[in-house]
Amino acid sequence: MLEINIPGYKALLLHHLVMDYNGTLAQDGVLLDGVRSRLISLSERLRLHVVTADTFGIARGQLADLPCELVILPGEEQAHAKLAYIRRLGEDQVVAIGNGRNDHLMVQAAALGIAVAQGEGAAIETCLTADVLAPNILAALDLLLYPKRLIATLRS
Repeated sequence: MLEINIPGYKALLLHHLVMDYNGTLAQDGVLLDGVRSRLISLSERLRLHVVTADTFGIARGQLADLPCELVILPGEEQAHAKLAYIRRLGEDQVVAIGNGRNDHLMVQAAALGIAVAQGEGAAIETCLTADVLAPNILAALDLLLYPKRLIATLRS
């Protein structure tokens, strides 16, 4: 569990970290450098979930040694499938991270939504519905590892 009280914004009691895979954790199907160690650290406080269409077909192998639940979605209606997934977990207990257009509903509905803009770019819809826009996945994960950074960004 990760508890973060953001003055003038809201108090967060997070149990789940739900992430998109390609474009968020990986580029061209390959997990980005530095992600593995951060996910291991975060798994001590949050249950990790990766929801993806697995465009390159290698997500399972890339995540095999990580403590996360991998959910491979069909190619159609992904935005709604991701939203339904976090609703089953309890939106108020979820931090969601994504970059694509199919991530905008989960990022918007989560208690904390983080959009990332890196090599694949980021869909404007997702950026506009997120609570925070991070320049890359490492910075996004670090917001959770070092919550004072998140507090500094969102407090009013």
